[in-house]
Amino acid sequence: QVQLVESGGGSVQAGGSLRLSCGASGSTANSVCMAWFRQTPGAQREGVAAILPNRTIAYYTDPVKGRATISRDNASGTVTLQLNNLKVEDTAMYYCAAKRYKSYTNCGRWYDYDTWGQGTQVTVSS
Repeated sequence: QVQLVESGGGSVQAGGSLRLSCGASGSTANSVCMAWFRQTPGAQREGVAAILPNRTIAYYTDPVKGRATISRDNASGTVTLQLNNLKVEDTAMYYCAAKRYKSYTNCGRWYDYDTWGQGTQVTVSS
């Protein structure tokens, strides 16, 4: 029943920042893991960041550690991804994703997210 829609993508020079937003329908508090993925043409979709329903733990994959911050506001149903010090290799379509909460460790596992937004394009130029 969760529906997702992303916004905030765009073109930015290397070293710049973007803030991506995801609006999630329905109640997500204590029920839904939220995450961001990204995908480039010809490549597999890869996890970027994930966050627990209670916001106490966030997970990041190595390419963005130290440069990305995921947050969520359960009252508004909004999940954000702050991307700093962007690199050309960050160029991708970024997707918001969700799955039912099972455990705090499962939120950080990427293989079974099953609900997706339409994506928002991030293009980083040198």
